[in-house]
Amino acid sequence: DFMRQVPAWTLSPDAHHIHRSFTFPDFKTALDFVDKVGAVAEAEGHHPEIEFGWGHCTVWTYTHKIHGLHENDFILAAKIDTLPR
Repeated sequence: DFMRQVPAWTLSPDAHHIHRSFTFPDFKTALDFVDKVGAVAEAEGHHPEIEFGWGHCTVWTYTHKIHGLHENDFILAAKIDTLPR
């Protein structure tokens, strides 16, 4: 049910995490986005895995404590979706 609320995100085959990739015109814009994701994560107390480089960023989220997905992962994903790019 939560996946319908974050349709741009992909559920891993083992349902362990969700992830989404973003593209940007350059490194600076990708870095700025990563900073925004970090600020949201810090405010939520829920920290995703982030990989980024020139013109791209991928965010994975899951709950480390339970080694799987929790409602908070979907809340974080929805908040990331609202960030300006």
